[in-house]
Amino acid sequence: MTTTTVAPAPPRATEERALAPDLARGAMLLAIALAHAPLYVTDVRRGPETLNTITDLFCFLFVDNHARPMFAFLFGYALVQLLGRSGADEVGGRRLLRRRGRWLVALGLAHVVLLVPLDILAVYGLASIVLAGLPRRGDRALLWTAGLTLVPATAVVGAGLWFPMSQGLPTYTAGSVAVAGEGFWALLADRLTAWPFGLVAGVLAVVPAIVLGMWAARRRYLEEPARHRRLLLRTAVATTAVSVAGSLPAALVQIGMWAEPSPAALWAAALVQPLTGYAGGIGLAALVALVAIRAQRRRSRLTTMVEALGRRSMTMYLFQSVVFVAVFSPYGLGLQGHLGLAGAALVAALTWLLSLRLADLMRRVGHRGPAELLLRRLAYRS
Repeated sequence: MTTTTVAPAPPRATEERALAPDLARGAMLLAIALAHAPLYVTDVRRGPETLNTITDLFCFLFVDNHARPMFAFLFGYALVQLLGRSGADEVGGRRLLRRRGRWLVALGLAHVVLLVPLDILAVYGLASIVLAGLPRRGDRALLWTAGLTLVPATAVVGAGLWFPMSQGLPTYTAGSVAVAGEGFWALLADRLTAWPFGLVAGVLAVVPAIVLGMWAARRRYLEEPARHRRLLLRTAVATTAVSVAGSLPAALVQIGMWAEPSPAALWAAALVQPLTGYAGGIGLAALVALVAIRAQRRRSRLTTMVEALGRRSMTMYLFQSVVFVAVFSPYGLGLQGHLGLAGAALVAALTWLLSLRLADLMRRVGHRGPAELLLRRLAYRS
């Protein structure tokens, strides 16, 4: 007897999509821009001290180590949606996720070579390969995987926070991609050397939220937000409160209001901030789902634009890299040494607004986005 494998079919472009996931992805790109832009400047303390402090506090409480879990949660959610639309059986589904993951790794490597060392496409591609068998596993397996991987994930991110804090440096220093006085080829050599290590650490950091996204997708929390309104409201309130409380100690160290904490207190602050950040990232997705309930009933121009941005999130994530390299790099406008944290945040916000307009233009002409089209063709080719 032989068994047949149901090959996945490309989801139809005309298929009706839920509003909340795309709104969440569109909003997520603003958080990603705010998290990444400061990494391109050589001195985040440059510029007006008050504005930098306010920006620093806001980012530490609501963006840093919140954007990544939100992205990871939505990515895991999307993997389950993808399998559902493809109609593939268990074996075919695993093959689809692994093939798609391999292409994401390849695209991520190209992103590193051509633009920046700070890439997340390869991270999620490798995570897709590693976790390809999980979407069809039971809830118990998903929750145990999320819980067990939360420990090393928090340790990896927390150690990255602790080191600059222990030296009295801004935490953005640990992930900075700004290198003054180096040209393209020197930067390329540096980024290719560091890329494999960053890839492994990045996968460790995103697995818990990806798996929780898979678990949530089974219950259609984002596709049917009105049905789950009460749960989403409780989740948004509780996780936001937990994440703000957990981020506050490290934020106070960062802005200098908590001077010379003990070594134990510093380690605790550095670990609690990313730990509660997972809750905050998921809470942001729940909050957007609540907004989608009202937006679905009364669509505004802004809703349509953010939805269009969310549908082209991969293209617009890459667009952010193009803008940041052009604005900050030594072989671009070279503003990495002229802007501080507040200036970088302003560039991030303006970049997001520009991407919003570009995504809406693509929607009007019926273009899905070049990165999405490329990945679709690569993943589903025979």
